[in-house]
Amino acid sequence: MSVPYETAAHEPAESPESPEEHLERLLGRALNSFELPDETIGMLDCSLAHDSSLHSAHHSAGLHRETYRHTWLLADGSAVTLWELVHNTGPGGHLEHEVYVDEEELRAATARLPLPVDTPEFELPVPVSLSPAGEPRHAYRPDGSADHARRLLRRAENADRPGADLESLLLRSAFAHEITQSFGRPGLAARAGLTFSLYEHAFLLRDGRELSLWEVEHTATPDGRHMCEVYATEDAARSAMERRAAAPGRQH
Repeated sequence: MSVPYETAAHEPAESPESPEEHLERLLGRALNSFELPDETIGMLDCSLAHDSSLHSAHHSAGLHRETYRHTWLLADGSAVTLWELVHNTGPGGHLEHEVYVDEEELRAATARLPLPVDTPEFELPVPVSLSPAGEPRHAYRPDGSADHARRLLRRAENADRPGADLESLLLRSAFAHEITQSFGRPGLAARAGLTFSLYEHAFLLRDGRELSLWEVEHTATPDGRHMCEVYATEDAARSAMERRAAAPGRQH
């Protein structure tokens, strides 16, 4: 007997859970979660968004099973899918959950269930839409990002550098980052006989947000030494460069 999608689905298509919470709940209810590769679980620890959808259902003579597709978006723009099998064919008719890393394993597990092979199935392929977060703007690397943020903010000498709240957020949530050099107007340094460099330090946070700090390195100091300043926005960083070029050697 076929059943409509609303009857078969056991969770909403759009969940308010974070990707980490959804993964934890999925693994917590699966009887075979210990069989999943550590590499797969490690990849999902840094996911940005997730989506769940009903893949197929089979109901017959009081027995039923559903399969669900759970997909996570990773920081590099790729996606990882886990397949969940839910059925009541075990002892006592209790609902059981199993999870698999690929569809072939899912099919093999489904074939072992004591369901009539001649009963028509309800199949519902559902395209996955990962709407909570788009593809990241940067090619992030998960490499000591919180420590990088700490060192960057510690070497900033400007009094108006980002405050403790932003520093706390980065140290608590940043797990990947990328550094790129930005270029301003070529005549800025030449007209003052100074050197200026502008860098964007982009951080990827665990909730999927992207946050950038802007570093200005320059020699507009009384003794010509290199100085580092850090700003929360690109506009603030470029304004600081203009001020330094207009009045070299002054501290602002």
